[in-house]
Amino acid sequence: MNTWSDDVWGFPFGRLTWDALPVMDIFKADGRTELLSGITGTAAAGMAVLGFVVVVILITAKGWWRPLWSEWLTSVDHKKIGIMYIVFSFVMLARALAEAFVMRSQQVVGHDGGGIVMPDHFAQLFTTHGTIMIFFMAMPFLTGMINFAMPLQIGARDVAFPVLNSVSLMLTIAGGVILMVSLVLEPFSTGGWTGYPPYTELSYNPGAGPDYWIWAVTLSSIGSTFTGLNFAVTIYKKRCPGMTLMRMPLFTWTSLCTSILMIFAMPPLTIATALLALDRYMGFHFFTNGGGGNMMNYANLFWLFGHPEVYILILPAFGIWSEVFATFSGKTLYGYTALVIATMAIAVLSFTVWVHHFFTMGQSANLNAAFGIATMLIGVPTGVKIYDWMLTMYRGRVRISVPMLYAIAFLFLFTIGGLSGIMLANPTIDYQTHNTLFLVAHFHNMLIPGLLYGMIAGYTMWFPKAFGFRLDEKWGYRAAWCWILGFMGAFFPLYVLGLMGMPRRMSGYFTGEWLPWTIIALGGAVVILAGFLSLIVQLWVSVRHRKRLAVPVGDPWDGRSLEWGIPNPAPEWNFPALPRVEGRDAFATLKASGHDLGPPEDGFEDIWLPKNAAFGPVMGALGTALAFTLTWHMWWAVLPLAALVPLVIIAQGFRRNTEKRIPAEEVRKEWRAFRELAARTPRVPRSSEYTRDNRGHAIPMSQEAAR
Repeated sequence: MNTWSDDVWGFPFGRLTWDALPVMDIFKADGRTELLSGITGTAAAGMAVLGFVVVVILITAKGWWRPLWSEWLTSVDHKKIGIMYIVFSFVMLARALAEAFVMRSQQVVGHDGGGIVMPDHFAQLFTTHGTIMIFFMAMPFLTGMINFAMPLQIGARDVAFPVLNSVSLMLTIAGGVILMVSLVLEPFSTGGWTGYPPYTELSYNPGAGPDYWIWAVTLSSIGSTFTGLNFAVTIYKKRCPGMTLMRMPLFTWTSLCTSILMIFAMPPLTIATALLALDRYMGFHFFTNGGGGNMMNYANLFWLFGHPEVYILILPAFGIWSEVFATFSGKTLYGYTALVIATMAIAVLSFTVWVHHFFTMGQSANLNAAFGIATMLIGVPTGVKIYDWMLTMYRGRVRISVPMLYAIAFLFLFTIGGLSGIMLANPTIDYQTHNTLFLVAHFHNMLIPGLLYGMIAGYTMWFPKAFGFRLDEKWGYRAAWCWILGFMGAFFPLYVLGLMGMPRRMSGYFTGEWLPWTIIALGGAVVILAGFLSLIVQLWVSVRHRKRLAVPVGDPWDGRSLEWGIPNPAPEWNFPALPRVEGRDAFATLKASGHDLGPPEDGFEDIWLPKNAAFGPVMGALGTALAFTLTWHMWWAVLPLAALVPLVIIAQGFRRNTEKRIPAEEVRKEWRAFRELAARTPRVPRSSEYTRDNRGHAIPMSQEAAR
């Protein structure tokens, strides 16, 4: 029975009570495992709060609030937005890796039914880990890479809709903030990153956890839909003169196909989470079998998004691999047309295979066979890519740089993951391995070597273009070896455990034969953590030695596409005039003929760029507040916040002073200073690529090979 005090508390705070604090689990603990689980949750929440406080104190002490707002948060420059996406993804990666380490530790010490976290806590960990890695690490990372590099590669000033780009970023961050809040005001969902009913239905889980998941994912999916529209229009409409579709770099091609997948794949996810919200908030029964609904409708909607999502994640990495293999092999990409066709084939086929995610859920054998065949077919264009990348290296002057080390490891490890995927495409095999750790091993075998290695390789390769100096190579190699060896140690044992019958998502077990393999997997997780920490150390060392690592001329790797023809870091206006492209590998072609990107033929002119806009941060703040109040049923705040959203959009529509002018004289001075610097900077051979001599003025490989 509610008391008067409950009603008073419920008015401002909804259903949020002191029980939401993780420390309360310690006070209510009944037994050793419950106590350890409470301590683990409290420690994680404490670290999150401490990290937030330290960042606030640091920004305040340094006086960075004004520049943070005026130069970054309100910026609509595609390069800064890309950088913010990547910074956000690294922050979320840190949390996801910590949760993975706790899960691996639990599976080692939980072989006797005990452990360090309770089963519900373990379920929250694998839910947040998967949700973060897909929606708040991988998606922001690839979106940041595309944001930064793609407009430069097509010779554009910015994306088609710069303010919408800011909104997409801030909605993604808003979803991430909701996830981080759930660490401090628990619990989170226990329904896995897929959010399957009935595990997320009200009758099964009436708490705030599934609502956290619903609104975090919804904010992210809306932001990704906007991003797909923005990128597609940019590539279709903003290419520089001469940049036909078949002259675009492969990274831009994969960005285009990824954008189309986002446009068509993200709405089913948004619909699924919206219908699930209606089930939970308004008593609808879309997915409750007992109320006339059907849980399989959710499974079809989710995986109609979920399998194209796999290729949303992997295609940009394929584009990065194409750039890495061509650049660090010193030759043009082999089989360009075949790679373009393979990319488009993968994008189309990705919509034809979603049913293989629930082969065991009761559909007919004929339907399973059809989707199994479609799943196997998608391996054909992927195999074409593997062979083309290998042939790109053939007879090339291959340099084992940090990105190339990741690329070679990718070829081996991704192929292993692909072969295990072909096995799972057979419904009869899938029946035996479904919901075992074999599936977990396969999934990570595709995404870590395929996606994450690709993103780190791209981050390493394009870092000088963003900040003007290279990343320290020694720590780069150390990080790469840790990621490669750690991955093999952490996930290859899971293939064995899956074949031995160990189900996934198990927090405890009594089968002693599984224990040695879980210990090996934990050791691999430790090495992966060392790899992540090495990336942090690498960044710290690189910033400290940025003068020694500076490459201001702009072409430290003998790059092949347009972005390597402008200064490091790239100026706000990108190009003094829109370049004119005569063929593929536009910049490499110019260098081979002894030229660089020159000044405008008709003289320098004023450049108009979009002004900063607070619209994105405001929408992000509203999204965060609305999601939080909906999660905790603070109805008094929900309606005003919901009403503010259209009002803010209308107010943005009345904004008229939206552009700023960069005077032609300022552009001329900057460009001439850059060209004078390039003229007096010696060109360096590939043998000096990782020395102090490399100031970003590489000898073209065609000239070096002729010496």
